[in-house]
Amino acid sequence: MRKSSFLPRCAMLVCGAAILAFGLFNVHARCRITEGGVLGMTLLIRRWTGVSPAITEVALDATCYLLGLRFLGKAFLPRALAATGSYALFYALFERLGYMLPDLSGMPVAAAAVGALFVGVGVGLVVRAGGAAGGDDALALVLSKLTRWNISRCYLLTDVTVLLLSLSYIPLKNIACSLVTVTLSSFIIGRVQAFGRRAT
Repeated sequence: MRKSSFLPRCAMLVCGAAILAFGLFNVHARCRITEGGVLGMTLLIRRWTGVSPAITEVALDATCYLLGLRFLGKAFLPRALAATGSYALFYALFERLGYMLPDLSGMPVAAAAVGALFVGVGVGLVVRAGGAAGGDDALALVLSKLTRWNISRCYLLTDVTVLLLSLSYIPLKNIACSLVTVTLSSFIIGRVQAFGRRAT
């Protein structure tokens, strides 16, 4: 990375982490919108085996980060750790500040769409800056590199796979709202990540 692009990339990464944390706290956590990817997989493993997400989240994220290091190069890990740390700090800040958006719990489809917007823009900026805010992002970046699929398709593949498996314990109507979220957020991530870049 050229020195002239270092600060703008850092700013983009931190801004993306802040947007992601804001959306997950104010919409997802409040309205109980579930996700696919690593988060959904930890809940699925807990349901099937009883192992706490506190353990499986660390194990799955570490595995995805190691894959990112192996296939995306040494520059990936510092950016991923910076994004993860920024996300954690912003989430803690928003917890202290309290909710800043209206409660959309009674409108699950609207909550799914608004949540997808925050996740899509936030993760899109983090990925565009070369980072990853969690294992999901690292896994999608690795899949994109190995398969040459666009990033949207890779996010959607992992999310939908986990959500379909989650039908084993989550009602279909809840999964339907989650599918709205992951489909929209995957699309937005791809658009943000590719914005202004020439197709190759």
